[in-house]
Amino acid sequence: MTTDYDFDLLCIGSGPAGQRAAIQAAKLGKRAAVVEKRPSMGGGCLDRGTIPSKTLRETVWSLSQSSGGFNQASALHLDGANMRQHASVEALLQRVGTVGRHESKVIEQQLFRNEVQMIRGEASFVDPHTLLVSSSEGRRTVTAENIVIAVGTYPAAPPGVPADGDLILTSDDLVRLRRLPKKLVVVGGGIIGVEYASMFAALQIQVILVDKRDRLLEFLDRESVDELMQQMRRQRVTFRLGEAVERLEVTIGNPRQAVVHLESGKMIVADQILFSVGRIGATGRLNLDAVGLRPDDRGRLTVDRQFRTMVPHIFAVGDVIGYPSLASTSFLQGRLAASYAFGVDPGPMVEHLPIGIYSMPEVSAIGPPEHELTQKKVPYETGIARYGEIARGQILGDDSGFLKLLFHREDQRLLGIHAVGTGATELIHIGQAVLELGGGLPYFLRSVFNYPTLAECYKVAALNAFNKLMGCR
Repeated sequence: MTTDYDFDLLCIGSGPAGQRAAIQAAKLGKRAAVVEKRPSMGGGCLDRGTIPSKTLRETVWSLSQSSGGFNQASALHLDGANMRQHASVEALLQRVGTVGRHESKVIEQQLFRNEVQMIRGEASFVDPHTLLVSSSEGRRTVTAENIVIAVGTYPAAPPGVPADGDLILTSDDLVRLRRLPKKLVVVGGGIIGVEYASMFAALQIQVILVDKRDRLLEFLDRESVDELMQQMRRQRVTFRLGEAVERLEVTIGNPRQAVVHLESGKMIVADQILFSVGRIGATGRLNLDAVGLRPDDRGRLTVDRQFRTMVPHIFAVGDVIGYPSLASTSFLQGRLAASYAFGVDPGPMVEHLPIGIYSMPEVSAIGPPEHELTQKKVPYETGIARYGEIARGQILGDDSGFLKLLFHREDQRLLGIHAVGTGATELIHIGQAVLELGGGLPYFLRSVFNYPTLAECYKVAALNAFNKLMGCR
């Protein structure tokens, strides 16, 4: 490796993908650095994305539990105003700030221990090996043999009126929310929209979710989505599916209100609108023309299996390359890209990637859903365990969650795992290990799980599938 460059590998962005790429390069004995334009390390994931939103979710969950529990709220007829008086914006966001500061320190310590240089400022390309870094302290150029683009994404702009952080919101605005509405319209039923819709509903805020698709979260198991929607309806969420948004507007008057105009001619008036329809790759200020790279119409970059762009020594990882756009996979992508940059073959990405949706209730999955197996004509059998049948479910007060296992009918291999309910995003990893190791029904039938735990669902679901395969009732 030539020493004519300042660094062997330089990452633009210190989110999950960038930080892991830099640390992996350092582990290989290379000179590594990260450039971060935000005040603290961690990127958008730590500043406005994954960590703040999940911390907010846990804060809302704790509040709803102290007020009778999320699953018990409807039965106890909790008063919305009473819930909101305990849920001031300051109280909700206090924990978000505490966790964010702690995690930023952890990341900086990890980078420091691995001798990764941290450069503050906004980077743009001068040529294929040179970056211009601009900050309040001035401008400097840095060079690198390999460069990793890990700049993440930002929310797509709402139509008709810009987001103002008060009446018209994007997901980035929620971690700096000024007030809680009495009525909220969420435009967009993707993962982010569903997560926030369920959080606000748990605070007894009237929520209307609008999406142009006829089904939410089409990549998930349909029974899981049906259960999620059913529980959200119990929290008085109204779904307006198959409805496209024409434009948004803000009324003149006191108080001002936000209005959603639908293409069908309908109009919805609310205190606030959360616009959550897609995200844009944050590549616009990188001066990619200087290196001959062109992002697509949503700012995303195309890469090969080694995460190389069309310029072989420039890599791109994380949300900026599109699907699956998960922090968990971004960590791995960064490590793999750095390995490939220095001729180390770490092996391919795993075939099955876990999905975790931190809605209320949680939804998680790994492996194909039933409808996909049906389309591919794969013979399978289901095994289901419902939390209402599990002692731990009763202890937790969650009697509506479930775990579904999909097994191949011929060789009994595990094909997929789908879970809804308390701890679903944790529970899924037991099945993930069995799936990746090629295990199946026999493993679950002979294994012993702690009692009472949610993990017992695996035994119950396996027995359910076994009985079906044996023709038993």
